[in-house]
Amino acid sequence: QVQLVESGGGLVQAGGSLRLSCAASGRTFTSYVMGWFRQAPGKERERVAAISQSGGSTSHADSVKGRFTISRDNAKNTVYLQMNSLKPEDTAVYYCAAGYPGRRGYEFNSWGQGTQVTVSS
Repeated sequence: QVQLVESGGGLVQAGGSLRLSCAASGRTFTSYVMGWFRQAPGKERERVAAISQSGGSTSHADSVKGRFTISRDNAKNTVYLQMNSLKPEDTAVYYCAAGYPGRRGYEFNSWGQGTQVTVSS
C-alpha cells in the first residue's frame, strides 16, 4: 500500500495562495489516481480535486473551480494542489488520497495524515 505525506499547509490571509504537496512512497505511483479532500470542523469530508494516473484528466469541486488546480509529477511521485484566491471557508484539514478507477468513479483507499489550512479574513 502506498504511503502518503502531505506538506504545505499553514495560515494565510483571504485572497492569498498556498501550494500543498503530497509525496508518495513506492514504485507504483503511476498506477494510482490521486485526490485531495478536505474536512472542516463539524462538516463532512469533501472531495476537492482528483487526477488520473497520467495526469491527463482532472476534476475539481464546484466550490474551488477556477481557484484550485491539481497536478502531479510522476517522476517525483508527488501530487500538488495549487490554491489561489483563498477564502475563509476554505479553512479545513486537507488530505491527500490514492486510489483507482472503480465502477462508479474513482475509489480512494489510502490516505495521508492531513495538513491544516487556515484562511483568515
